[in-house]
Amino acid sequence: MVKIRAIIAEDDFRVADIHEKFLDRFEEIEVVGKALNAEQTIEILEQKKPNLLLLDVYMPDQLGSDLLPIIRQKYKHIDIIMITAATDKEILEKALRYGVEYYLIKPVKIEHFQQIIEEYLNKYHLMQTDQEINQEFIDRIFKKGTLPSAVNKETSLPKGVDDITLSKVRIVLEKSSIGLSAEQVSRQIGASRTTARRYLEYLISVQECKAEVVYGVVGRPERRYYKI
Repeated sequence: MVKIRAIIAEDDFRVADIHEKFLDRFEEIEVVGKALNAEQTIEILEQKKPNLLLLDVYMPDQLGSDLLPIIRQKYKHIDIIMITAATDKEILEKALRYGVEYYLIKPVKIEHFQQIIEEYLNKYHLMQTDQEINQEFIDRIFKKGTLPSAVNKETSLPKGVDDITLSKVRIVLEKSSIGLSAEQVSRQIGASRTTARRYLEYLISVQECKAEVVYGVVGRPERRYYKI
């Protein structure tokens, strides 16, 4: 699994440690550096070449928001999540202009933090697929005009089914045109076959995929799953 490399720019090392511990819950993310000020932030960006930056505004040597044009000029493809106590409208407008993914106001509730990271990961994984670019795809990326059926599915997930793993299973199915067994899916998402089968059967229940029994060369039946 290719991990998302993240750095945390936060002048309070205790807060930075909390953010790091939280990100460690997500196996797709690896924290590769922490910066206590703006100068260190630029240095670590240059050294580590991360995919994701958690950026504070009020740092001792320079405002994090003032780093945005510098970061966008040198590191165009990095995703930025701002986590700050700043409620200045000018700073918010600057964040929007420079493509900040999310803007979280401190103190951040852990439930909200988790929701944002899950949304970010879903979008990140979706962008890695070869799915055709159409309006539905665009709406999913920008979280606009989502179909009611999709909203209902996401907001009523059964126990044992989470958004992140579900997104991985969807992506694996979307990449396959010949169907996959639960074992094949399990290898690709890094989970057990039982877990993969649970998610696949859930997708059948919400009419996002179908299953067919296929007989192999030795006559052993195999249940294969296809994206609808």
